[in-house]
Amino acid sequence: MMDDKQKIGIGLTSFGLLFTLLGIMFFFDRGLLSMGNILFLAGVTMTIGPKRTLKFFVKRRNLKGSACFLGGLSLVFVGWPFIGMCVEGYGFLVLFSAFFPTVLLFLKRLPVIGTFLSLPGVKHIVTSIAGRAQTLPV
Repeated sequence: MMDDKQKIGIGLTSFGLLFTLLGIMFFFDRGLLSMGNILFLAGVTMTIGPKRTLKFFVKRRNLKGSACFLGGLSLVFVGWPFIGMCVEGYGFLVLFSAFFPTVLLFLKRLPVIGTFLSLPGVKHIVTSIAGRAQTLPV
């Protein structure tokens, strides 16, 4: 069961993603992107805790992704939102690529999205990303 801090963390993370999406839609608005980044990091920290967040970002295998993610965040803050989001996006992909198969397996079980992911052209891509495993690791 989730406690209140984790619920707040999920809410902050969701709002962070929303603000980031809005910032991109409004032609890389620096204010929205900065707010989205702050909310996303605060949400992740509240969801999994400060110690585990720090451990995640400083793991040896995550250092490249962490450097790019935080470097892109810095570029957004100083006023280069497009370049910052490109660098940050690469860092996000490197950091969270291990979670993509789990997310795809979860999405395949949802009614409308699962049907879309089962279409012939899409299914090949999903299978190459998620692998052959058909069960969630939980």
